Amino acid sequence: MIGKGKSIAHTRASMEYGWNQEKEAEVVLREFLHGESPVEITKEFEMVQEQNEHCRKNTLSFVLSPTVEDGKALGKKEMEALTREFIKQMQLGERQAIAFVHRNREHTHIHLYVNRIDFRGTAYNDSFIGKRSQQAAERVAERMQLTTVKQVQFEKEFHMREIRAEIKRRHDMAIKQLKPKSFEDYVKAMAANKVEVIPCINKQNKLQGFRFEFGGHNLKGSAVHRQMSLGNIGRQLSGMEGMAITKQNGQKRISVKLAGKVVDITPNLAMKVAKFIIKRAIDKGIGY
Repeated sequence: MIGKGKSIAHTRASMEYGWNQEKEAEVVLREFLHGESPVEITKEFEMVQEQNEHCRKNTLSFVLSPTVEDGKALGKKEMEALTREFIKQMQLGERQAIAFVHRNREHTHIHLYVNRIDFRGTAYNDSFIGKRSQQAAERVAERMQLTTVKQVQFEKEFHMREIRAEIKRRHDMAIKQLKPKSFEDYVKAMAANKVEVIPCINKQNKLQGFRFEFGGHNLKGSAVHRQMSLGNIGRQLSGMEGMAITKQNGQKRISVKLAGKVVDITPNLAMKVAKFIIKRAIDKGIGY
């Protein structure tokens, strides 16, 4: 579950959003309030807030978002219990408060508004309220056996490790089985293994690297594996077919064909790749 919190001055406008009937808003908690509309509730808040003339952002606004699966399973009573536990964890008891649940989207969430000014006229300390809101939401999720942010992050990281490993596996298959002799061959070899390779070309028409799209994810080569940077891919090719060396304004220009276009590569990259291919050929006893 995710928790977000901040202090606001626009109480009525924010509460009107929270109580929007078009979003199928349902009141799940009401503390020390009698009004039946955002205007009436705001006036009740203001009657208490008049005791503290120094505080400007005098309403606390929170959004509590369980995971999609948890949100579907939680009824009105569970949502009320969740909200009350959050108020307890934030030490916001004995204050005016109202909460609405929105179920108009797949991701069910709660809008909670709490009067920052208590009945003695004291303002609630809102230092680091964003961070504290998330920490309180974590504790609530643990107490109510809901999915925490840490669990979601772990699952995402585990999934990304699997995605990176699968792209690397398909890269290895493309290099070993299809033995591409150019960057263009490599792009086609990866496409044959169901991975889209997207060239990254800068404004100077120089090839900077590759991005890899697979399983709905788009990752740059170095984020997949260190062996999948542009230079390391070049070293793994079995040749450098299609490379052309020309002179432009007295300087050498080294270009390769890629995706039907001619793009430049840096002389440094070309030299490293060429040296590696020549050394590998010599090691195998093949004359070039």
